[in-house]
Amino acid sequence: MPKSRGKANKPVKPVLHIFCEGEKTEPIYLNGYLERFHPGNRRLNVIKVEKTKKNTPVQLVNEAIKKKKDSLFSDCFWVIYDRESPLKYPDSLHKNAYDKASAKRINIAITNVCFEVWLLLHFIEVSAPYISCDDLLKNSPLKTKLKENGITQYEKSDTTIFPILETHIQEARQRAEKMNRITSEASYDSETYKLNPYTDVYMLLDAIDAFVKKTK
Repeated sequence: MPKSRGKANKPVKPVLHIFCEGEKTEPIYLNGYLERFHPGNRRLNVIKVEKTKKNTPVQLVNEAIKKKKDSLFSDCFWVIYDRESPLKYPDSLHKNAYDKASAKRINIAITNVCFEVWLLLHFIEVSAPYISCDDLLKNSPLKTKLKENGITQYEKSDTTIFPILETHIQEARQRAEKMNRITSEASYDSETYKLNPYTDVYMLLDAIDAFVKKTK
């Protein structure tokens, strides 16, 4: 009797790997985005928000580089983190992270001063620089805007915030592009980690959308 043929191996799909600075705000937002706009990713699993305990720019880039060594050539890698105060993360640290990422073709999505700038853009245009996340939470309208939508106390681990934001993502994208352009035009610096306010988060979302479409 002829031998039965085994099932043909399915081609392995490329994956977009995302390494986040925090274990709460960024992963909750990104997973919320995937659930809302790309629910099929639960089955396809082509976008992976990786679990990591690392939280500095260089550490996260190193994690992405390490993962890339064992991944498919067509896989894509993003690292997302906050600029933070220069007292916490000096420019030299960010330059080191950017140089390493550039050499290994790792994409960086940075927000200056913190991810909450991106959240605020869902409600209003942002032009004021902030020196820290505490400064933003104290002096920006973010908490007020969230209270208007039923969030009485802002917590980074609050999973109920994304459903409020999801209908304003397109406005946030447009406002972020405008904010970045104005900040860049007013600055002598070209390095994104020196621009305040600034965010690349919308670029990561665009990359997610394009990657999912390409791998369907």
